[in-house]
This record gives sequence, structure tokens and C-alpha cells, in this order.
Amino acid sequence: MTTSDRQRPRVLVSTDIGGTDPDDFQSMVHLLLYADVLDLEGLLSSPYGDGRAADIHRVIDCYEHDFDQLCRHARYPQPDALRALVKQGAIDRADHHGRTGTTEGSDWIVQRARAEDERVLDVLVWGGLDDVAQSLHEAPDIADRLRVHYIGGPNTMWSVNAYRYLEAHHPTLAMIESNSTYRGFFEPDPDDPRPLDNEQFVREHVAGHGALGDFFAAQLPQVKMGDSPTLTWLLHGDRVPDSPSWGGRFVPLWADRRRHFTRLTTAADQVEVNAVLELTLPLPEGYGASDRTHLLVDGREQGPCPDGVAQAGSITFALSVYRLGKVPYRVRSTHPGLDGLEGAFTSVLPSPEKAAAASPEHPHWWTDDPDPAQAIGPALGARWVSRYRSEFLGDFARRLQRCLPGS
Repeated sequence: MTTSDRQRPRVLVSTDIGGTDPDDFQSMVHLLLYADVLDLEGLLSSPYGDGRAADIHRVIDCYEHDFDQLCRHARYPQPDALRALVKQGAIDRADHHGRTGTTEGSDWIVQRARAEDERVLDVLVWGGLDDVAQSLHEAPDIADRLRVHYIGGPNTMWSVNAYRYLEAHHPTLAMIESNSTYRGFFEPDPDDPRPLDNEQFVREHVAGHGALGDFFAAQLPQVKMGDSPTLTWLLHGDRVPDSPSWGGRFVPLWADRRRHFTRLTTAADQVEVNAVLELTLPLPEGYGASDRTHLLVDGREQGPCPDGVAQAGSITFALSVYRLGKVPYRVRSTHPGLDGLEGAFTSVLPSPEKAAAASPEHPHWWTDDPDPAQAIGPALGARWVSRYRSEFLGDFARRLQRCLPGS
């Protein structure tokens, strides 16, 4: 089934483009080449890092250069119409309540969700969940108007508080959480006898194909596009999470993923990869309002480790990690009773047996297939995407041909 056979999707993208990973630039090029089969309703900059709305405009500038050529093939939105959709979202991480404060991006999500349209608003999250969480703080009535497709993994590390808020306060939200399935977009299927080479694809099918192709190739010399499965899921298949498609196949979220410890943990304590770990420690005598405490994880202050929340005689940290194995941490504090404390935990894959029990609290929340047969290395579910690489990359190559003069 193709998009021409179905309702056009209403699409709003929240991206950390220009921030921590250049692959968002590639995915934005990919998105704009399919703008003729989408109703684009928002392009939000919601970074962790240096990305800003101006980075989205850079890609639209390339699109404008290729616009007349693209319009020889289909009806594409005017460049200025796309520029009007660009909004600046949250720059700072959400606090422990999951709030950032109102942003232009969160306001835009609310406005578009409340539009008089029978179609659901597909929110494709390529970065943090902070603006999505803020919009639901402001307007909880929009929850049933949204379908969120979230590229998690490292993004949950950066926006763990927003993730916790959605998981706890909007458990019926329609959500696809792809922590590793997305990796099939650039990881070849081990069973493919002639896998597409990511660098060769860029050399032969991307570079030299209009301003968009050249911009894409200038970001990375190979295909990355880790966020693009959120789009290809809409382009191919029946848009049902447990049905195979170019964007993957998913299973219902299972229960009891989050772990909460009230002590320093050790490597013997196992925590599911990409799940939330909450660590609560007692406050020492004399800990005051001016004291500050945070965690160093793997030797660095990562996204999940802002200042802990001190209340009722204890301090709590929330974090999530996306790599497997032993994860050490250290407490850094202005109070000597906490400073220098150390601990660790071990990040593990979920067991298929545990994942077989769907969470009754999250009836519309889907995530990576834990079946080892569908993994590529530790990347659960990645084969559900990689098996289609020749199809969706071939389709993308044909789209890029539209940028060539005379095509």
C-alpha cells in the first residue's frame, strides 16, 4: 500500500538538527523530498545542544534552489510555506516535572493538534521529547489527537525527565518508541548477499543531485538518516505498529521496565537498556538550599544527570543509558557527605519472556521487538527495517533524480 492509496498523513517533526548528530540534516533532506505526499504542519527545533531553527532553514534554502525542478514532477509546497512552519522549541532540558516552560514549539503542537481535521497528527520526534511533554502539560486534551513516533535510545538519555512524564501521566498516548529498530536504516541485513554500501550510495545517488543532494553528502560521506524510519513508516505499509513496513515492526510495551533504588547500586544490579533508572540517596546532615549535587556517568555529566531533586530528606536522580554492560557513576556535590560517592549498574537487554507481558497501563505504546532473530548485533528489531533497505533507498534515489536538470 502506498500513500496514494490512503489518507495523506498530517506530519509535524520535532528535531535536534544541528545539535548532537548531523544525521538529522540528512533526514530533513529526505523528508522534504517527500513533501508532495505529506501535509507538513510543523518543523520544530527541539535540541539538546547547539541546534536551532536556523538549521532547519538551511535545508529549506537548498529545497528552494531545487524547487522549480521538483515541481516538474509533482506539486510541492512553496518554500515560504515551509519556512512558516519552522518554530523554535525547547533549548533547555525539561525539569523533574517534565516541564520546560511554554515554547513556540510546544504552542504550535497544541495549535495543530486542535485543528479541525479528522486525521491524527503524526508527531515525528528526532530529538528530545521536551516539547511534546510541555504541550501535553499545557493541553492534556490533545493526547488522543497525537500519534508520536519517537527515535529513542540516546535521545531518552538527554530527555529522560520528559520521557518519565509521558510514561507516567499520559500512559494511553499513541507512541512508537524506537530505541534500536531505526538502526536498520543504515545497518545492512546480515542475510543480504549483496547489501547496499552506505558510502557508495551517497557517491552514486546523492552527491551531485541538486542542492539537496550536495547538502546531504556534505554532512556525512555515508547514509546515516537514523530518524528517517519515522517517515518511511508513514510511506509504506498500513500504519499499524505490529505490521511490517519500511519503518519497522513493533511490539507492545511491557511492564516493569523502570527501576528505582534507594541506595548506591553495584554492578550486580541490572537495569534494562533504554529504560529509566531512578536513584534516591539520603541527604547528609547540613545539606542546605545552596548545595548542588549531580552525577557523573561514565566519567561525564550526561543528559540524564542534571542536578538531583532534593526533597523530604533525600535526593533523586533519573537517568537512562543506551549502551550495554557495566555503567559506573560518581556523585559530585558541594556537600562533602555526598561528594565522591561511587556506584555502578549493569545495562542489559530485555528478556523475550518479560517482553511477552504487555503493559496494561500503556495500551497504545509500542517498542522494539526483543526477538533475537530480529536483531542486528545488540540492536533489537533492526532487521525489521534493514530487510527493506534496497526498496526505501531505491525509492529515495529516484526522488533525488527529480533534482537533476532535465529529469
